[in-house]
Amino acid sequence: MTPNSADRSPSDAPARRPWHPLSLLLVLALWLSTAGNLPLWRALWALTDNHGLRTSLGLLGFGLIVMAATTVLLSLLVWPRWRKPVGVVLLLVAVANSYFMHTYGVVIDPTMMANTVQTDVREVRDLLSWSLLAVLALGVVLPGWWWWRQPVQQLPTRRLLGRQLGLAGLALLLMLVVIWASFQDLASTMRNHKSLRYMLNPFNTIYASTRLVVGQTAQVRLPLQPIGQDAALARTSGAGEAPPLIVLVVGETVRAANFGLGGYERDTTPQLRQLQGSGELAYFSNVSSCGTNTQVSVPCMFSHLGREANAKNDIPYENLLDVLQRAGMQVLWLDNQSGCKGVCDRIPNASTRELKDPVLCPDGECFDEIMLRVLPERLAQLEKAGASGSGSAGTVVVLHQMGNHGPAYYKRTPPDMKVYQPECRTNVLQNCPPQEIVNAYDNAVRYTDHLLSQTVRWLKSQPRPTAMLYVSDHGESLGEKGLYLHGMPFVMAPKEQTHVPMALWLSKPMQSQLGWDGACWKKQVAEAVSHDHYFHSVLTLARVKTRMHKPELDVFSACASRPA
Repeated sequence: MTPNSADRSPSDAPARRPWHPLSLLLVLALWLSTAGNLPLWRALWALTDNHGLRTSLGLLGFGLIVMAATTVLLSLLVWPRWRKPVGVVLLLVAVANSYFMHTYGVVIDPTMMANTVQTDVREVRDLLSWSLLAVLALGVVLPGWWWWRQPVQQLPTRRLLGRQLGLAGLALLLMLVVIWASFQDLASTMRNHKSLRYMLNPFNTIYASTRLVVGQTAQVRLPLQPIGQDAALARTSGAGEAPPLIVLVVGETVRAANFGLGGYERDTTPQLRQLQGSGELAYFSNVSSCGTNTQVSVPCMFSHLGREANAKNDIPYENLLDVLQRAGMQVLWLDNQSGCKGVCDRIPNASTRELKDPVLCPDGECFDEIMLRVLPERLAQLEKAGASGSGSAGTVVVLHQMGNHGPAYYKRTPPDMKVYQPECRTNVLQNCPPQEIVNAYDNAVRYTDHLLSQTVRWLKSQPRPTAMLYVSDHGESLGEKGLYLHGMPFVMAPKEQTHVPMALWLSKPMQSQLGWDGACWKKQVAEAVSHDHYFHSVLTLARVKTRMHKPELDVFSACASRPA
């Protein structure tokens, strides 16, 4: 009598047939090349309105190239001992990259990888959403669970090595043949749409991580190079002059397009406009940033190198703050962001982002005004400690804002300052109507306007010459051309991410001490300037002379009479 299959014990059930290692490797390569690169395929499909035979063949050829290249990569990476964890990691990388590229229109390049490494818990929290968790569950947990459970044939090491390297060779040959056959169209596409090279998973992450590690390793091995060793306070004719106090406000993610003083249709800067109308403040309307993210822009602003040289540099140099301190000035950095990116490492500095204040720090995150709350006490401590000598040359304070840091723009504004309603109150910007995103962003710009005007009010109360220089580190995309946030490679970044606001306020005693009149320091407001001018312009504002100063990169060079 034949036993019924229902009577069989679990041990009698046939075992699953194990996968050949190369077959399973090809399954992973196919998944990464297709589902793991959806933003890439969407971008390629959108490049043309004519989806005819040539377009379809072009996409097929590009797909074969990606599949072959991925197979080569996996043939070199995926070996028995670490096959399953490496597969899961690659799934995670591809899905996470695809989510952020699709959701915010960003790409994965070395600067974006540096931003990722520098991201703190608060910034990570702002990026979390239910949609992200759902994507990770469907794209990583389920296929990862399947991948981990698959039985695999155990082949002798030498035999597996020969076959896997042979597969890599065949895939490489296929890739070269397809590239040769479609070279003209492929070269044109990659040349005219450079962002595509940063959308290819997981090669974008491997390339960006390698560049980041190599650059950081090179800097660690080299000693810090001093600059401005001849820095000294410029001689003046006045005797017994009071030392000046200069506040440098480093804005965050504010673009010039939404800054009221720059002609924006909304008056997002009403308090600064009053200062401008009274002749106390100058607004620079044509300023470009050094980068499209904080990790690049902030160090570059304070560097003597300029944008192009800084992008190629691996040598660790001192910066503007070191030069000011060497000239005898007291220097203080207050940070309400995720850090100074190494700029303040050798000067007194403090973070305000996690202070306990029931009004200014709700929900464990502080509004930017907290820096003004603690500034008087920090200055008193600085003077008491006698940092950098007597301080007779003056004091420079840097306030590093949280500003308009996205995507949770609504978190950057106190409840009583939300002028524009309704505002987007989620970090998944695509779920909000465009106007609600703009409303939340503009509310944060108005709060920066409030912070700057409060800074000026406090400076006016000080019994010495005072000045304030504000400039944003980079701009922001709010959905234009399908892009959100920032971080696009500079050469392909839209103007929204590189055109930034800059404003200067000088007290009457400061103007007198510098010997500047209103016409002098306002004459450059319409000229094209950039973060490259920052280093040299601040030297003049602080009356510090050094051979490193370049008049052609000094916004105020026409005002200053620099003694020999």
